Amino acid sequence: MATTADISRGLIIKLDGSLYKVVEYGENKTARAAAKVWAKLAGVDNNRTIEKTWNSGENIFPVRVERRDFQYLYQDDTGFNFMDNESFEQIAVAENLVDAPKFLTEGMVCSVLVNTETELPMSVELPDKVVSKITYSEPGMKGDTATRTLKPATIETGAQVMVPLFVNEGDLIRINTKTGEYVERVKE
Repeated sequence: MATTADISRGLIIKLDGSLYKVVEYGENKTARAAAKVWAKLAGVDNNRTIEKTWNSGENIFPVRVERRDFQYLYQDDTGFNFMDNESFEQIAVAENLVDAPKFLTEGMVCSVLVNTETELPMSVELPDKVVSKITYSEPGMKGDTATRTLKPATIETGAQVMVPLFVNEGDLIRINTKTGEYVERVKE
């Protein structure tokens, strides 16, 4: 059992039969009334985003989660299939639980949040930055590096990323998986 004083960013709590991750939280204090604690919550097992307010000191129900490394294997009609790096056990995860599925490549090691009570996967987080090869891009102009103009490029997973004009087909680039933006060109 925990109270509102234990709320922190990233904490997963059970609320009205569903699991929610704390995205943002704060406290409202007034001179006469008791302090209130508010939190912006993102659904782990649903696609809802809600805001909830509690009186300070109220009980909340945190869920114990464990972060485990899993290797991405393939995608089929059951979902995205991952393998535990320690026990070699395989799990299938639905697409809505994967952080940024368009950047997944075979063999990539991802962090899977597992509910320790039920041993069910709750979400899959890709590494912050991934390196991918550009499979298609319009040719850039030589010397076109002074402006911050971007052009679309398709990477090996099929996703489209906006890249600077000097990046060409066949180049390796680093991509931020949280924002989907180009970070830098990588030397081979």
